[in-house]
Amino acid sequence: MDTEVLTRGHRAVPADNDPLWWRSAVIYQVYVRSFADGNGDGTGDLAGVRSRLGYLKDLGVDAIWFNPWYPSPLADGGYDVQDYRDIHPQFGTLAEAELLIQEALDLGIRTIIDVVPNHISDQHPWFQAALAAGPGSPERERFWFHPGTGENGDGMPTDWVSSFQGDTWTRTTDPDGTPGEWYLHLFTPEQPDLNWNHPDVRREHEDILRFWFDRGVAGVRIDSAALPVKDPALPPLGDTAHRPGEHPHLDRDELHDIYRAWRAVAEEYEGTRVLVGEVWLDDAERFARYLRPDEMHTAFNFDFMTQPWSTAALRGSIERTLAEHEPVGAPATWVLSNHDITRPVTRYGRADSAFAFARKRFGTPTDLERGTRRARAAALLTAALPGSLYIYQGDELGLPEAELPREVIQDPMHFRSGGVDPGRDGCRVPLPWAGARPPYGFSAADGADTWLPQPADWAPLAAEAQSADPYSMLSLYQEALRLRREVEDLRGEDLAWLELGADVLAFRRGERTVSVTNLGPVPVPLPAHRAVLLSSATQTDASARGILPPDSTVWLAL
Repeated sequence: MDTEVLTRGHRAVPADNDPLWWRSAVIYQVYVRSFADGNGDGTGDLAGVRSRLGYLKDLGVDAIWFNPWYPSPLADGGYDVQDYRDIHPQFGTLAEAELLIQEALDLGIRTIIDVVPNHISDQHPWFQAALAAGPGSPERERFWFHPGTGENGDGMPTDWVSSFQGDTWTRTTDPDGTPGEWYLHLFTPEQPDLNWNHPDVRREHEDILRFWFDRGVAGVRIDSAALPVKDPALPPLGDTAHRPGEHPHLDRDELHDIYRAWRAVAEEYEGTRVLVGEVWLDDAERFARYLRPDEMHTAFNFDFMTQPWSTAALRGSIERTLAEHEPVGAPATWVLSNHDITRPVTRYGRADSAFAFARKRFGTPTDLERGTRRARAAALLTAALPGSLYIYQGDELGLPEAELPREVIQDPMHFRSGGVDPGRDGCRVPLPWAGARPPYGFSAADGADTWLPQPADWAPLAAEAQSADPYSMLSLYQEALRLRREVEDLRGEDLAWLELGADVLAFRRGERTVSVTNLGPVPVPLPAHRAVLLSSATQTDASARGILPPDSTVWLAL
């Protein structure tokens, strides 16, 4: 294929060219390092992804979302970007990325990429130039350099709190060896925050969007979307709440002009190029502002994936989510996990099945049998909800969270917690594809050491083993996604609750399709129905006899 053609215009658009594809799309998250290794070095790459596009087609996804695939020192798993216009050498080349985008489109699968507007890598040319130029230079105005407090400037400029624990300011050293200015980083010191009041920063990111839209990318996922703009006065957080839109570095009103400009860039292109925000906000009205018709198309719904296995908690989250989106006419998004979250099979098997970073600890007991039942039920429940559905790689295989030895952990969250928090690497372990022992077909080289070690008991979870089992987690996902496409009721956006008991979460989609989830400890009777479309229970399924076992979901045709 002539890759030069891909770089010239706005050509890579799927044959269906549906402008509303994003409202009900199934989007599969690929963490490239851990998806598939095509060159045998133990690290996932684009060649590996290209070799598994048929798997994703058979699974039934509409789009792939890639975590950052750019050149990066990988201080934070690639979210410390060194160059937005290239591909990390471990993953491949820009030409390979262009081929992948087009090959996926040929299969009807769109591509979404990550953009990280809040910060870049400390190895990015801009930051290196800022360090070299010194205090007061134009190069430093693209970041947040500031003198320290106190007589000798030894104190940090603000009391702001890091997203990764630890300090938010790091002091530089001047060329003569003396302590210099401090720079802001809401994440790790290797991720200096950009100054979005600077026109260079705004212009650069709009150019980055065009660079990838020109190559056929169908959308961008905007990392930490509520963080980029800061109050230039650098006020303290203090002990009192800030008025909406006036927090020093979160959800500031100025953000909306930025995303309106991004939406204008997206609308320069044929086909709908979507903006998907990572927006962690408790205020429903503030959250909805990001989804107004001239800003983002959708935003991640984190509330749902953090809820415990509880009828009241899950129903409350669904109701809140739909209510938040209704005023702006945006579709909800649904997801059970991602590259930061404890995998559902493990989380749902714990006494505390909610998710919070602050509660991650080594050695937390889990009942994997119970967790697997609940993860199957949750998968079917989530797939029945109106809106778009995100699947994190490996959840369709029912992978548990891997508890890794401390000596192999790479996540900065672990180190910045003083070693108390195991971090996020347990959900980033390379996928098992086939075979009886590691690397389970992940690597083109048999016996290759993967960048994170795989558990020795994952052979039954490999994709090849599950594909032959009609009751496997993989088969459940494939059938659920097939029905989600083919059943007209499930393609709509309506939902009506059914009251079937305190431990039951039930709702009707359209006129004739019902989802029923039993979150209680005993079987419950099913409503009258014409047929069972799909059940999360396995061979012992009692739904054909009119009852639903505990920790199960069933789809019914009325």
